[in-house]
Parts: sequence; structure tokens; C-alpha cells
Amino acid sequence: MNIKLGEKIKSLRKQKNISQEILARYLGVSFQAVSKWENDTAMPDVTLIPAIASFFEVSTDELFDFNLYEIEKNIDDIVTKSGEYYYCDPAMCEKILREGLKKYPGNDVLLNCIIGVLPIPERSLEIIDTCKALIECTKHDDIKYDACRIMAEAYKSIGEYSLAKAAINKIPEIYFTKLEVAALLLDGEDMYEPAHRQKNLAADVLIEMLMRLSDYYTEKGEKEKSKVQLIIAKKVIDAFKDDFTAEFFKNTFYQNNKDVLKDIEAKLNN
Repeated sequence: MNIKLGEKIKSLRKQKNISQEILARYLGVSFQAVSKWENDTAMPDVTLIPAIASFFEVSTDELFDFNLYEIEKNIDDIVTKSGEYYYCDPAMCEKILREGLKKYPGNDVLLNCIIGVLPIPERSLEIIDTCKALIECTKHDDIKYDACRIMAEAYKSIGEYSLAKAAINKIPEIYFTKLEVAALLLDGEDMYEPAHRQKNLAADVLIEMLMRLSDYYTEKGEKEKSKVQLIIAKKVIDAFKDDFTAEFFKNTFYQNNKDVLKDIEAKLNN
């Protein structure tokens, strides 16, 4: 079993086209340890077996006694639970994801969620390192390009404008989301959750764009145009005041944007 296990890890790593260093980083071990596994001079700790299976996304028939369907279901449960705290308690959100990573080290879905909740610029360097690993290793395009987006934001926050721009240029242009298409084309329960999530996402993006344009007009000295953008943004948030929260959200859109609303009102009163 030792020989088969080492050969299998080496084979899967090469199929995924990653280095021993990247695999080691995801598993929290040294690259020398990975080398020993592959050279049949040592065995992975038994506690790492689920993590290795999860990382390579292999079935139980291909590797250990670990079911891929169960991995995906467990990961989905962790993401759903953490998402309840994304806006109201980012620290708790991160804690839940970190606990998930203890069981599934290197899981790209959990890592993608982690970089989305870490504060910028306070932890930008940590974010950039994780984004680089994700971009190199993940098989999922959505995770890869989301990592590019977050990495660009982190680079911008530490003054690396050219690197931020380079990261953005890796992202393909697309004018629709899976949530939007599902909400428009599917029916009943298949439409319900995507519609709620896309509604909030679209409103978030609209407010962000209005705030950016307000800043632009302010820099240009066009205060009235800047004010108009802020007024529209305020109206958008206020429009959600009487909305209710869906069962898969912790708070309403209005509750999540109270601080943004205060910021807008402060700017309008200046």
C-alpha cells in the first residue's frame, strides 16, 4: 500500500500540473514530506488522508476510503453556515471556514471563501499569497477568476497599481451570471434562491458603481454630479427598508448596508 499510495499521489499531482511545494502548502506540510511520500520513504499521516483525497477530487475507488459526494456535501454545508455571518460577523465567518480547512486542508472552495472574507488592506499580503496558489491550482474557472478579482483588490490596497491591473486583465469579460440566468429561465424552487441572491448582488454592485462615480466626479470638482450619484445610492438602499430576509440570509439587504447608508448621508451633509 505504501508504494501504491506514493505513486498515486505523484500521478495525481502531475495530472493537476502542480509542484510539490504547492501541494505541501495546501496540506500544511513541508515539500520534503511530499517528496518522501512520492519516493516511498514515508507515509502521510492518517489525518491527512481525507485532505489529500479532497485536494485531488478523487473518488474512493481511485484513492482512499473517502467519498467525493460526501466531501462536496460537507463543503457546501460549511460554506452555507459561514455565509450566514459574512456581513454581520466576518470573524465568525472566517472561524467556520478555518475549521472546515482543518478537515479539508487546501480545499479550493473554502480557500476562495476565506480570501473573500479577510479584511483588505489589513491582510492583503496573506490574501495575495492564497490567490496565487488558487490561480495556479484550481480546476474551477469561477474560483480562478474570483481569485484574480480579489488579488487585484489586495494589490491596489498596498499601492501596487500595475499588478492590480495585470490581475484584472486575466479576467474574461462576461455580462451575465449563473444566478441571473437561473432566475430568468428556471421556475419554482429552482428560480427562487438564485433570484434572491442575484437581487442582492445586483443591488450591491449598483451601489458600488454609484459610489465610485461619486468619487470620480468629486475628484473632477463636479460636486453636483457627485451628489446625484449619492442620492441615487441612498434611494436604492432605502428602497429595501421594508424588504424581508430569505431563509438562507442572516440579515436583510438594508440591514447589511446600514453603515454604507451612514457613509452616504455623511457625505451628503458635508
